Amino acid sequence: MINRLLAAAAMAIFASAHAAAQDPENTLILELEDGPVTIELLPEVAPNHVDRIKSLTRDGFYDGVVFHRVIPGFMAQTGDPTGTGAGGSDLPDLKQEFNATKHERGVVSMARTSDPNSANSQFFIMFDKTPSLDNQYTVFGRVIDGMETIDGLNAGTMQNNGAVANPDKIVKARIASDS
Repeated sequence: MINRLLAAAAMAIFASAHAAAQDPENTLILELEDGPVTIELLPEVAPNHVDRIKSLTRDGFYDGVVFHRVIPGFMAQTGDPTGTGAGGSDLPDLKQEFNATKHERGVVSMARTSDPNSANSQFFIMFDKTPSLDNQYTVFGRVIDGMETIDGLNAGTMQNNGAVANPDKIVKARIASDS
């Protein structure tokens, strides 16, 4: 019985990764210093947010951007070119696309201010389940490979200027279909 359950779990993981590989246009690859992270984008639940992520990725916006906020057991946040958590792209903010996808381990969601329509370029990856974020932030993807790399991110040290010392960064971000 246990072997059957393990086999079923392995097949489910393979099917998820295989499904993303079948849609390279909606697969984001983050090359981090310690290895790649593959994210399945979810245009069916957040089309405008997925379009924004793909556009910024193709423009090289995320290349070299740090993980400026890493809270073990909660989430890791990136997407601010200033590294302070206060920056974003020059594009207009996005209207929220809250959806039924739960904020659980590996889910990727847009960061925002207290205004629900203020998401721009920053996003976070969940370390664990946090139901209080459900229907409050726009989920647009999920990690399908490389979560152990996210688990190993350096939390860094906050400096007086608001920046983080010694943070991990995205070396290169790309959409799989562009490779």
